[in-house]
Parts: sequence; C-alpha cells; structure tokens
Amino acid sequence: MQDIQIHVESICRAAKEASRTYGSTSTAEKNALLCAMADQLTADSKAILAANAEDLAAAAENGVPKTMLDRLKLDEKRLAGICSALREVAALPDPIGSGEQTIRPNGLVIRHVRAPMGCVAMIYEARPNVTVDAAALCLKTGNAVVLRGGKEAIRSSMALVESMRRALVARGFSPDLIGLITMTDRAGATALMNMRGLVDVLIPRGGKGLIRSVVENARIPVIETGAGNCHLYVDAAADLQKAVKVAVNAKCSRPSVCNAIETLLCHRAVAEKFLPMMAEAMASYNVEFRGDEATRAILPDATPATDEDWDTEYNDFILSVRVVDSLDEAIAHIARYSTGHSEAIITESMAAANRFRNEVDAAAVYVNASTRFTDGGEFGFGAEIGISTQKLHARGPMGLYALTTDKYLIDGDGQVR
Repeated sequence: MQDIQIHVESICRAAKEASRTYGSTSTAEKNALLCAMADQLTADSKAILAANAEDLAAAAENGVPKTMLDRLKLDEKRLAGICSALREVAALPDPIGSGEQTIRPNGLVIRHVRAPMGCVAMIYEARPNVTVDAAALCLKTGNAVVLRGGKEAIRSSMALVESMRRALVARGFSPDLIGLITMTDRAGATALMNMRGLVDVLIPRGGKGLIRSVVENARIPVIETGAGNCHLYVDAAADLQKAVKVAVNAKCSRPSVCNAIETLLCHRAVAEKFLPMMAEAMASYNVEFRGDEATRAILPDATPATDEDWDTEYNDFILSVRVVDSLDEAIAHIARYSTGHSEAIITESMAAANRFRNEVDAAAVYVNASTRFTDGGEFGFGAEIGISTQKLHARGPMGLYALTTDKYLIDGDGQVR
C-alpha cells in the first residue's frame, strides 16, 4: 500500500509541477498541441485499436455485459470521432484570461478573469474516449490531468496516453501534463483521493457506487458527476407518435450511457393507447418492461416493478414503467428517484411544459426531445469531462468553462487602505 501511495504521489507531483508553467501557455500554442495530438492518435491508430481489442476480449471473458462492452469498444469510426472532438476543442474560444474589469473610486483597476484549476484528476470506468476528452479539455484550459481509468479499458487508456504524451514531447511540453495511474484496484483510487495539495479537483465519472465512494472518501474537492436515473413523462396532452419516437431513442439508441432513460411515466388518460404503441416500437430491441399494476394490466408481459426498480440505473435494455394520474404525481415520482441528471416531458400543453421546466430539479430538463442530447458535444462544448449532477461550481455537461476558476488581478499606483 505504501508503494502505491508513493507511486501515485509521484505522478500527481509531476503533473502539478508541469501545470505551473503550462498555465501561461498561449491559446495558439494550446490549439496547435491539441491538433498535433489528434494527428498523433491517427498515426498510432493501429496500436490503439489493437490494445482496445485486447481489452474487449478480456472483458468478454470476464462476463462484462454486452451493453457495457459497447462503452468500451473503439473502432476506426469512433477513434476518428475522438480525434475530431480534439480539433473541435482546439477551435473553441479559450476561456482563460477572459472576464471583466472595474475601476474603483480610489483608482484601483480590478480585473476578474478565468484561470486554470492547476491539476485535475479523474477516476472513471470503461470509457476510452474519456481518456482523450479529459486530456483535451484540461490542456485547453491550461491544466494538467491525472487519469485513473477502469481495469476493463486499461490497455486502451495506456495506448491513448502514450500517444498523447508523444505529441506533448514533440511540441516541447512536459509529458507529465498527462499522468496515468495504471493500478486499477481500489488502492490506486484511494491513494489518488488523498492527494491533497497536489490535486486541485477530483472528478469521478461512472456508476452510482463509484461516485458515492469518491464523494464519501476523498480528502480533496470533488465534482459529483454521472449517475443517470433519467425519466420520460408522457403527458395527457402528448403527441403519441412523437412520444414513441422520443422514448425509443432515449432508451434504445445506447442504453449503457448515463443520458438514457430508465423509467417511463405515462398519464392514465393515454396509457391504454400509448403503452402498446411503445412496446411494439421497442420489440425489435427486446426491451424488458418492469411495470406497476396499471402498466401490467395493459402490458401483461411486463414483470412486476419493485421500489428498487424505480431507483435503478440499468444501463441495459430494461425499462421501468409507471402509470400516473397527474402531472403532480409524475413530478413527485421524479423528485423522489431522480439523480438530477436529465428529465423529459412529452406534451403539447404549454402550461404542463412550463410547470415541468420550473418544478423538476435536474441539470437538463427537456420538452418534447430525447434525454440523449445531454452531452458536451451536442451542447456545443466540443467534448465533456463529465456531467455534473451537483449544484455548486458546475452543473450539467462540463466543458471548458467548468475547468477554470476565478482570479482577481488588481493594479494600483500606491493605494493603501
């Protein structure tokens, strides 16, 4: 354990030291670096995909569910998308140094600007794209990053980081700006949670268990992200064809991600017509329905839902379904079980839409659209380091601005107080 602590500390200390000078790097130099990283990843694609194939084979052998294997998988198209996201981040405005200026009556000039955090750390699960997205966003904002990915993707992460560090060296920067902790057991994560003074902020990204562990045990500031028990409510005034389209996309397009819905709430006035339409549309995906008594009266093949079902992020082709008598009941259900990620209503009633917007407490609230849009790329951020479900500092998809902090620059001419 002591050896692990020393090893993790050495990685974090090197990253922190590298961040001190990197924070003043010009926007042009940072953008050129990100583009060089994209080029390097493309050049190294064969080795990266080979490493990912080894991860996939090991994960399948260890019984990782197919929907989770989809999160882990890289292919030429996905790797090209990762490289494209790097270039998109390079093209975005740099928040560092932006802000506002005021002049006080005593002549002091006070500038309130955005500044780098310093050293950002991430603990995340089997998502190779997160390795690159996190590095891109941190480097664009003048930060160093220390990564600790899940064991299922460790070979992929190592290949990706090795390629990006190669680009750093080629551009004259310290490779320590991107650190990777290769120990994927609990001890490596625990050591990282204790790097007070070296890591400025820690971002966990993954399932509810991982996030709870980090929030409860870390000795450094944490931004809580990720867990997505998302709901879709089909209102009495819904366009049912629209509701079917959105429901299928929100559940079936990629069920393993945090912005997929896990529970569908349906107003009793439209349940008898809508639920069979939805079940038919989802039949080709073999979705398993878990419903309350009213749902099972309409969909007899549904299994009985338990209290645990309403609270579960399945990451699979499973959907809990509940029939409600009112918008009030739908909002109350969401208030009880939501993780504050993404919630949606399908309705043609402006009054219902406005109540839902105003009363549902979540980072992203949708009217007549799929929750699957809660994503940094879809929001125009180029990429995201996570989706914050807390309320302080950052909330929702976290792009460049969320990786900066406040700094006040004060110029005077001998003023004293």
